[in-house]
Amino acid sequence: MSSDLVTFSPAMDLRCAIRLLLKNRISGAPVVDSLGRLVGILTKKDCLKVAFSASYHQEWGGHVAQVMSREVQTVEAQSDVVEVAGLFLNSRFRRFPVMKNGRLVGVISRHDVLRALDDLW
Repeated sequence: MSSDLVTFSPAMDLRCAIRLLLKNRISGAPVVDSLGRLVGILTKKDCLKVAFSASYHQEWGGHVAQVMSREVQTVEAQSDVVEVAGLFLNSRFRRFPVMKNGRLVGVISRHDVLRALDDLW
C-alpha cells in the first residue's frame, strides 16, 4: 500500500491534475474534499476521454469533478492481501483506496498485492 499519496480536489484544474499524474508516473489518484473525505478517483483513462474529445472540439479544460469517477470501490486497512487479490480479479479497477475508520489512509494497487503475495511464497 502507498501511504504517501497524490490526491486531487474536485475543484482542481484538470490540466494540472493530468500533469501531476504524468509527473508522478501514476495511473490514478483519489479525489478528496476540503474535509479530507474521499469523493472520487481520477484516472488516466478519465483524462484520456477528455483529451480525445478536446482533439475534436479544440476545447481543453475543466475541473477534476467534471470527469472523476464518483463510484469508488474501497478496501479496509485491515483487509487480508488474499482477499484484496480476489477483489482485483473480479474487478476492472487497478487500484483501491484504503480506508481506516472512514478516512483515506492509502491506496493499494495490483502491483502492491502481487509483490505482497510474492513475499508470502
